[in-house]
Amino acid sequence: VVMAGVTRRLVACLLATGPVAAFLSGAPTPKPNALGMMTPRRSPVGPTSTSRPVALRATVGQDVEPSLGAPRGCPANGTYATAGGVGITRRVHVFNSRDDAATEVEALIDQLDDRPGALFSSSYEVPRRYARWTMGFVDPPVVFSGRDRDFELKALNARGDALLKMFRDRLDHEDAVASLEWVLDDDASFGSSLKGTVKEPPVEVSFAEEERSKQPSLLSVVRAIRDFLYHPAEPQLGLYGGFGYDLMFQFEPLGPEHTNLERDALQRDLVLFLPDDILVVDQRENSAWRVTYDFSWCSPSDFDVLDTATIERDEAVVVPPSATAAAAKHPPEARDMAPGEFAEMVALAKKEFKAGNLFEVVLSQQWRVDASSTSPSAVFRELRQRNPAPYGFVMNLGDREFLVGASPEMFVRVERVAERGLLRVETCPISGTIERGEDAIEDASQVRLLLSSAKDESELTMCTDVDRNDKSRVCVPGTVSVLGRRQIEMYSKLIHTVDHVEGYLREGFDALDAFLCHTWAVTVTGAPKAWASRFIEKHEKSPRAWYGGAVGHVAFDGSMNTGLTLRTVHFLDGVAAVRAGATLLYDSDPAAEEAETELKASAMRDAIQTCIDRTKKQQLTSAGSSPTDEATAATDDKASSSSRSATSSSSGGSKKPPPTSAGEGKRVLLVDHEDSFVHTLANYLRQTGADVKVCRFGAAASLALRTEPWDLVVLSPGPGRPEDFDVSGTISLALERRVPLFGVCLGLQGMVEHFGGSLGVLDEPVHGKPATVDAAESLLFDGLPASFDVARYHSLFGKDLPADLRPTALSRHDGVVMAIEHSSLPMAAVQFHPESILTNPRHGLQILANALTSLSFGDSSSSTEAVPVAASNGVAAPPQTVPLKSSVVAAQQQQPEGVAL
Repeated sequence: VVMAGVTRRLVACLLATGPVAAFLSGAPTPKPNALGMMTPRRSPVGPTSTSRPVALRATVGQDVEPSLGAPRGCPANGTYATAGGVGITRRVHVFNSRDDAATEVEALIDQLDDRPGALFSSSYEVPRRYARWTMGFVDPPVVFSGRDRDFELKALNARGDALLKMFRDRLDHEDAVASLEWVLDDDASFGSSLKGTVKEPPVEVSFAEEERSKQPSLLSVVRAIRDFLYHPAEPQLGLYGGFGYDLMFQFEPLGPEHTNLERDALQRDLVLFLPDDILVVDQRENSAWRVTYDFSWCSPSDFDVLDTATIERDEAVVVPPSATAAAAKHPPEARDMAPGEFAEMVALAKKEFKAGNLFEVVLSQQWRVDASSTSPSAVFRELRQRNPAPYGFVMNLGDREFLVGASPEMFVRVERVAERGLLRVETCPISGTIERGEDAIEDASQVRLLLSSAKDESELTMCTDVDRNDKSRVCVPGTVSVLGRRQIEMYSKLIHTVDHVEGYLREGFDALDAFLCHTWAVTVTGAPKAWASRFIEKHEKSPRAWYGGAVGHVAFDGSMNTGLTLRTVHFLDGVAAVRAGATLLYDSDPAAEEAETELKASAMRDAIQTCIDRTKKQQLTSAGSSPTDEATAATDDKASSSSRSATSSSSGGSKKPPPTSAGEGKRVLLVDHEDSFVHTLANYLRQTGADVKVCRFGAAASLALRTEPWDLVVLSPGPGRPEDFDVSGTISLALERRVPLFGVCLGLQGMVEHFGGSLGVLDEPVHGKPATVDAAESLLFDGLPASFDVARYHSLFGKDLPADLRPTALSRHDGVVMAIEHSSLPMAAVQFHPESILTNPRHGLQILANALTSLSFGDSSSSTEAVPVAASNGVAAPPQTVPLKSSVVAAQQQQPEGVAL
């Protein structure tokens, strides 16, 4: 017996360290650090886009077809070593019947009322998008939580204590961690925790925008844990839980002056569990199994082999706070906005749209009710029955806090697929909503109304344009595409229009980069995101907490599956909170938008009330009283769901832009004016072969412009006015450095003002609207037809052009200047968005290619030759003649407002 124990510990140590672990896991051979600890090299650890999967013997395959969110196969029994040298033993029990699996699922749901853990369930099927599945667990050994820069890894049972020692050895050497402390719980035999802080991010001047997702944040710790336990053929093990709304501020800080809402001191930004016993049901494959895990690790800090196989699987122990004290702290409120108040907020938003500060914004309001007489499990079952959804969930987060939801919207899903061998990232933005009819005939009528709504089409267009921009920050140029346009999804009370977007991650980026770059979805914030988030902070009446964040799974094979936290009930100390929002545009009707939030919230509120009434009825029945005078269960809503594809041809269709080499060998500085489309623009520029760097306006852009050589500066679109971003200063510096300039939207407006022109304000802003442009023969439109369709996102326009700026394109509808070129300097701009899905991608790419090839100071010019800049009185000084490569040919046609092409 003694020798058997020694042998087992020796094998575990061999599995967990050195070249043996590297050989078994496929990871690079580890090298000892200063402490003699064997750690893997950081850079090539598996889950980035270019890491190649290495098969684990007798397990699932490495490259698979898209899973549609379903479990990626039943794993096999066996032992393997992770990239960090941890030995993992996996045992699988396969259920023989569907009834056995269903019994296990229902038992697990009941257990979550009292024990920490989570269950995720997809009860909604859509071809090429969603499959039906269930995954869940209780009593995980470890929970990871954090708020702002502080985090905690807490042991929930004795097995968790052993795992914390393993994580301590790893996080002690994590670059993003500023401090780490081991804290013992004196009141329990276990329950120790690792408490730490994440380093403050560097000043924005020190990194390019493409590197923003790599800056220190709570997800840096998540990444360290995932990389430590990474194995390419481990389909289920990972971190499961919720990500709060405030997590976005670690990616895009707003500053204390913009975060006006007072937060609960106990509110967490994320809660993620590491389970070691997972129940899995794959309805698509008609299979179910339970998989358990044991971990073994040679701890250099304790000079010992830690092995959870020797520790009994106990229930997690969480000491709840006093319910009475907590209820007094979180009293129920009927509503955080009085009736009609939300409509007033819509009117305020419309002023921002007209000023050009926002294109769209998602405002929300919250309802609260005393739900102490019902349970999270009862509400989850009610939602599952009446409102099937692709992201159903019930989570016990501990501390008397629960999340129960039936979310219709994917946030970010990442997995490696066989088609390209790269990590594929996909999203399904939802925007456009109408109420369900009473029957199929009325549903069909409602679908026709929804698809014919210009307002709803604009909503979804803007959402998808922003979503494409989020992917373009981290995806291979040319791989971001729209797979489905304005498709129909039906839920219990609502019909939605949905787009389906995909991209493939570039070298060096992983699932967490994709996740961060999408925080949070435009469908819950607005556009531009930063400005929309500030508006939300200023005008909403209560913090969002979990609403608008995400729930799901960070897998240790490098994949990820998350849904937006929508249609969710947040239980805290017996009080249930429901929040719902509406996407606001300039043409929104205030009363209709408020009614939409009430309709969206009604499904959750009805489910809660049904459960409360059912409990009352059961109590009365058990007491022998008649329930006739009590409220009875509410009538069930429709529980059926279906999905139809509404194919809509748009300029962002399936044809891809032709490859071009116009940008090869050229460097482009793209100045970001806090815009939500800048990375799609960068993606298009990279498709020309150009080397593109994105820098925020101000110090970062100035430093790059002064210290690096550039062939072109691109002034991005943006909210507000040019002076909000000192666009004129950027233009002056670029001309001083003799770098040509190309502007989009705000960039055009900045050029007009820089040379002494003035801007006007449209009577009605055009955000996400299609328009036909009539163009003259010019450098910018070489190779394009005389008329073509584009996307407009603006309320300001060039009204009085200075003599040096020539209009080269006009909007056919209202005669607004859509493009300009300077008469003597290598400067040009467009008012429309060449990167939008409403602009034909071939046309958009050709315009950018033309800008790269035609805008130049010429070979004969001296690098020290003076270039005219704006005079101190705001009017341009007389320009010296610096020849362009060819002249602009002016068309003779006169346009409606007297602006000649």
